[in-house]
Amino acid sequence: MIQFREVLKFYRPKGRVKIVLNHVSMVFENGYSYGLFGVNGAGKSTLLRLAAGTELPNSGHVLRTSRVSWPLGFTGGFHPLMTGRDNLKFVARAYGADLRYVSNFVEDFSELGDYLDTPVETYSTGMQMRLAYALSMAIEFECYLVDETIAVGDARFQKRCEDAFAERRKNADLIMASHSAETIRQYCDRAAVVVDGNLLMFNAVDDAIEVYNRLNR
Repeated sequence: MIQFREVLKFYRPKGRVKIVLNHVSMVFENGYSYGLFGVNGAGKSTLLRLAAGTELPNSGHVLRTSRVSWPLGFTGGFHPLMTGRDNLKFVARAYGADLRYVSNFVEDFSELGDYLDTPVETYSTGMQMRLAYALSMAIEFECYLVDETIAVGDARFQKRCEDAFAERRKNADLIMASHSAETIRQYCDRAAVVVDGNLLMFNAVDDAIEVYNRLNR
């Protein structure tokens, strides 16, 4: 379960306050997968980062009773001066995962070769995403967070990502942000719309799609 309690999140772009989530209270229950709709800048990605704990609210609390992933492909948690292998070791220890298994899995899945032992700051964006995706598949989570895409890289590597993700999904929930109604229908049981600092939750995905489409006419 992931619970938002009176969560306030705002930024100050160019000195102006932009409220993204305005004292939002919501529960993402175990056993369900949720889709998130919203226009660009509405706060979908911010909500995922708050759920993951990679960002903190300005006030309020986010409570987790499940092991929650970072958003798939998210590379912001890597230390650029550390090697890919040292980064994965740090993450594995933080999550209490088997270090040897995680290292072997990431080495095989990411296909980074010798680059795994070079600093992350030397990686291309695609290489960082491969490392992040491989690491998120190496550690089993009870809830996976997805921001728009479930796969990275070229067509062959995307197929590997999709197969690995399908295997993990057999025993895990999902919170997915997407503009695609068909993608949300495919993966999610419930859906929410992020609009004007609020989170409107619907038990039926089609109800959320209808509201989202109405807001975007």
